[in-house]
Amino acid sequence: MTRPLNRPMITLSIMLATIMQTLDGTIANVALPHMQGALSASQDQIAWVLTAYIVAAAIATPLTGWLVDRFGQKNIFLASIGGFTLASMLCGMSNSLAEIVAARLLQGVFGAALVPLSQLVLMDINPKEKQGSAMAVWGMGVMVGPILGPTLGGWLTDSYNWRWVFFINVPIGLITMYGVWRYIRPVPGPQRQRFDVFGFATLSLAIGTLQLLLDRGQQNDWFSSMETWAEVIVLVVMATYFIAHTATTPAERSFLDYHLLKNQNYVTGLLFIFIVGLVLYATRALTPTMLETLLDYPVATAGLVTAPSGIGTMFSMLIAGRIIGKVDLRLTLFAGFMLTAFSLWQMAHYSLDLSQGDIIWPGVFQGIGMGLVFVPLSAATFATLSPAMRAQGTALFSLIRNIGSSIGISLVQTMLVRNTVIAHASLTERITSTNPSWHNPAMAKAYDVGTSAGAAFLEGTVTRQAAMIAYIDDFWLMLFLTLAVTPLLLLIRPPERQKATDSVTQAGMD
Repeated sequence: MTRPLNRPMITLSIMLATIMQTLDGTIANVALPHMQGALSASQDQIAWVLTAYIVAAAIATPLTGWLVDRFGQKNIFLASIGGFTLASMLCGMSNSLAEIVAARLLQGVFGAALVPLSQLVLMDINPKEKQGSAMAVWGMGVMVGPILGPTLGGWLTDSYNWRWVFFINVPIGLITMYGVWRYIRPVPGPQRQRFDVFGFATLSLAIGTLQLLLDRGQQNDWFSSMETWAEVIVLVVMATYFIAHTATTPAERSFLDYHLLKNQNYVTGLLFIFIVGLVLYATRALTPTMLETLLDYPVATAGLVTAPSGIGTMFSMLIAGRIIGKVDLRLTLFAGFMLTAFSLWQMAHYSLDLSQGDIIWPGVFQGIGMGLVFVPLSAATFATLSPAMRAQGTALFSLIRNIGSSIGISLVQTMLVRNTVIAHASLTERITSTNPSWHNPAMAKAYDVGTSAGAAFLEGTVTRQAAMIAYIDDFWLMLFLTLAVTPLLLLIRPPERQKATDSVTQAGMD
């Protein structure tokens, strides 16, 4: 007799896996200085702890569809959780840079499938009318994990040591493995898809090179470095080969089924999730560093004032999950993008004189906006995709989101460095003896350039102001990107048309 489907326990198990994986993308960031000393590594070398994980996960993510087709959902889920947990333990036990980089590579490889698989399983175990609520639950794990990562990582590092940033995954991983083993029904893979060696090799090289380019570009001063040029050449050549190969190879023998790209809702969803990844993670990368370097916030305080953003996201996701099917998806998405744009407009008016409320409320609005975007966007993207296409579809969806976040973080960090230099030069030009501010005795004494203390104080003030201007420029950029993509909501089919065309689309996709 078949055991009844226990949806709550399946959902809990796979959400633990999702949160565990998404946390690990950011939880190690604050522990890097402590690792650097313990492992006798330079600042450049210790950055490979982050890079190794990102690159390995990016390369392995596209494999999810083929692995599920070959070995089945449950087997791949168990292998991914087990491998990720073991790799986490190895990270915590590492005593050299080579050991931890190798363990992080394993973590990335095994963890790559966890997010797309969790989305896939949730869609499979829930009927169509409940998939909006299921995507809300899934979205909370995906969106809240990176937000809580730095806060949790800072607390573990301060209270214990950096190794617990990785050891914390071990008990969570064991509980998750039991839940997946106990409650998910085994479904054999259809084994319809051959492994496309050439397609996987060219796509992996293209993605891996892109991640290296984005991660090391600023450090190498971009196109002033031969390494950057070499990475660009490899990226262009491999991407060209992959596109040509995919376009000329039958779908059943290709690593990427091009039928996915014929679905209007799905392709539009990929574009939007790219923008969401770019805007959300770029802003998340900017705010803590701004608080800690310019406003002298301790790590714990910076985590506390940014945490309400995650609360806003969870709250709006629950609401969005309930109104899907009752309100036009495009209206919910529009409201989400407008709230996100409003929060970025508030951030674009930041200054060096900020209260904690000035930081918390824009974060809350952005969190609510992103929650209203993420849930209906996930539902709309997969609304007209047949179940047979979901494994590849969820993997590509996660990959595009991660690429968007990598490009966004790289873009804002590059602009931050360069605009700080430009603003510094512009501000310095205005500091002349004819400036009326020098007539104020208190100002003239504090910034007396005739003394080393006064000159240093003046230089520090100018540098902080220049950096604040650069942060504001980044927030304006994110605002313009959010507004620019909003008209594309018209490309998403309204719900009534989706219902009428589901069967036709699915028949054409099979």
